[in-house]
Amino acid sequence: MGQTTKLANLINPEVLADYIDVKLINKIVFAPLAQVDTTLVGAPGDTIKFPAYTYIGAASDLTEASAISTVSLNASTVSVKIKEAGKGVEITDTAILSAFGNPVTEIGNQLLKAMADKVDIDFLSTLSGIAAGKTKSGVSTVMDISDSLELFGEDIDGQKALLVSPSMYTKIRNTKDWAPASEFAAGALVRGAVGQIFGCDIMVSNRLTASQNAYIVKPGALRLVLKRDTLLEADRDILRRVNVYTATKHYVTYLYNAANAIKLTT
Repeated sequence: MGQTTKLANLINPEVLADYIDVKLINKIVFAPLAQVDTTLVGAPGDTIKFPAYTYIGAASDLTEASAISTVSLNASTVSVKIKEAGKGVEITDTAILSAFGNPVTEIGNQLLKAMADKVDIDFLSTLSGIAAGKTKSGVSTVMDISDSLELFGEDIDGQKALLVSPSMYTKIRNTKDWAPASEFAAGALVRGAVGQIFGCDIMVSNRLTASQNAYIVKPGALRLVLKRDTLLEADRDILRRVNVYTATKHYVTYLYNAANAIKLTT
């Protein structure tokens, strides 16, 4: 007796879930700027608390045999709550068995892109909350971007990414300070960088418009905490011969090191 090919043989939820987990971090644009934390995978609780320490200040001059004045180390607690995001796809038996191309692979790719895009959207939302002390207001020219780097203080050196709107990139590209990606591709901080200016790799995002913020971000400014591996579930409507696949992810993005990020308001 011959073997019957079943839909479960064509689309395996566990295989697709593993595929999404393996590829997801590489697909997230902001991943090179973020620390990825998986310590909460399988652990109870949905809220993360971490300390934000206040700097104790510079050392003081001392005279011979004088006592050193002590200060308290103060810290506040910042809490972030794990969130859930998901996406679903419907596909008919006919599409699976007769469609041109490979709809099974396409489902995996589309769900992967959907999850990665959502994490990037959340990273942008996280950056929008940068405090006033790390915000440069009234940015309208390329030199305003250069001036904003002073907000890094003595830590101005090191790799940085500049996230801008397409219209701001046009301004940057028409200046003598812009360098094309071909000149530094091997040492680029983020993939997809389209150029460099003032030591910043330039990333262009359609999610930013001319009237929205731009950001300068150093590695480690952001953190992505993963609570659970991707869960891909399947269901079937036997009357309509339609198969439904949903992918969900529990995670949170937050600003881990505010000193490493600057917001430019236009």
